[in-house]
Amino acid sequence: MDATILNSQRRPFSIKLWPPSENTRKMLVERMTNNLSSPTTFTRKYRCLSKEDAATSAEQIEHAAFTVSSQHYEKEPDGDGSSAVQLYAKECSKLILELLKQMPRSEHEEISFSEVIPTVQETFFDISKGKRAFIEAEEAQELLKPLKESGNSFSKICFSNRSFGVNAARIAGPILASLKDQLKELDLSDFVAGRNEAEALDVMNIFSEALEDSNLKFLNLSDNALGEKGVRAFGKLLQSQTNLEELFLMNDGISQEAARAVSELVPSTEKLKVLHFHNNMTGDEGAVAIAEIVKRSPLLEDFRCSSTRVGSEGGIALCEALGMCSHLKKLDLRDNMFGTEAGLVLSKALSKHENLTEVYLSYLNLEDEGAIAIANTLKDAAPSLGVLEMAGNDITAEAAPAIASCIAAKQLLSKLSFAENKLKDEGAIQIAKGLQGHNHLIEVDMSCNGIRRAGARVLAQTVLLKDEFKSLNMNENFISEEGVDELKEIFKKSPEMLVSLEDNDPEGEDEDEDEEESGDEGKDEDELESKLKNLDVKKEESLDAPDSN
Repeated sequence: MDATILNSQRRPFSIKLWPPSENTRKMLVERMTNNLSSPTTFTRKYRCLSKEDAATSAEQIEHAAFTVSSQHYEKEPDGDGSSAVQLYAKECSKLILELLKQMPRSEHEEISFSEVIPTVQETFFDISKGKRAFIEAEEAQELLKPLKESGNSFSKICFSNRSFGVNAARIAGPILASLKDQLKELDLSDFVAGRNEAEALDVMNIFSEALEDSNLKFLNLSDNALGEKGVRAFGKLLQSQTNLEELFLMNDGISQEAARAVSELVPSTEKLKVLHFHNNMTGDEGAVAIAEIVKRSPLLEDFRCSSTRVGSEGGIALCEALGMCSHLKKLDLRDNMFGTEAGLVLSKALSKHENLTEVYLSYLNLEDEGAIAIANTLKDAAPSLGVLEMAGNDITAEAAPAIASCIAAKQLLSKLSFAENKLKDEGAIQIAKGLQGHNHLIEVDMSCNGIRRAGARVLAQTVLLKDEFKSLNMNENFISEEGVDELKEIFKKSPEMLVSLEDNDPEGEDEDEDEEESGDEGKDEDELESKLKNLDVKKEESLDAPDSN
């Protein structure tokens, strides 16, 4: 039952302002220490603290403010964290003032911080931060003591990264059972690693029975090599959940049988918003079972079924099911074998999703037909799209006009990847034109596309003008040595923006490229660039020309 370590995260990639980094928190403590120990308007009015007392008080104030703000953030997980940041600053200011107001005027009098600031009860119990290791009964007794304290407020528990044996599970079981009425979030990812199958299944059964009839909103069972037996071992827990909003079953050996078991044992998905099945061996028949779950999840916002060995039949079933949802914000289907037919079905489903902000469709064998259909749909849907990835889909320059038109309509785009396709210079220049005016663009990946000097130059000149831009990947292309020098010159003031070109092949040729070229490559590429830059103008002139009839 050993499992690959994955960093399962509470919230998938998006731009979040909360929580602040450890460095930010330390800087705030230092600033408060300064304010409490230096002459300011307030310390003159009340009293300055010694440097030592100020440092202690600042740490306690920051911790209390951080805890309150984190609890506030958990109640609105769909936000960007800005309200939590505002509350954090407001709480710190409020607590500093309350501390100073109640400070005795004389240095000989003492006051406890707890008299000024009430203790904020912790709600999150986490044992995952230490070394990945087995946990047995004796350590479990000691480690889980805080969960046994009367009146505790723990509503979130993370046992990830520690491998429970049967004896440790027997300690944990009754404790969890005593908390199940207040428990809302549970992370049991990677919690039986290295155990033999029989022991691992016993541990799962103990936890499942203890947590039956709990009222969870979040459940993570990833990285446990569950298979069908493991899924059924959690049957009592899964069947009793009626308010589940987030379910993670990543890297769990979810075969077609296991997928059917999940569909059978999780009957209530009306409130489900997040469903992740990444890195399993689900296959087509398993995908059909997952599609049934999707159909029963009308509020689904974040769906991930990447690297699950799903082919055309399963892909079509999943895409048809996605067409029955209308609240998707993030869709990740990467690294499956959908093919063109499933891509066409997906294009129809995407028309229903106006709220999409992130779309990951790399390595699906979409080819030009599927890519064009999806691009045409997204052009008129998903106005807030910020991330679009379609790498490794055998897309050629034939699809570039549709892709460029779609991109041009997505002015909030921050990340774009069409790596490992066959777009060449013509496609690269078309896409560069589609990116004009995108003020939020941060990252573009056009590596491994058979691009030469002309396409690379136009892409570089386009992204360089973006205020927030950070990374252009043009590696593994066929850019001449002169072209490489030109790129470096373009980015000479911001060299970090250009990803290393160490795998670029200046003399590279496409396998299907005719051997017909001779003469000055730079001249030919300049002519190509000029020709493509005028492409839209010629089209407009053609459309504006008077009808000869």
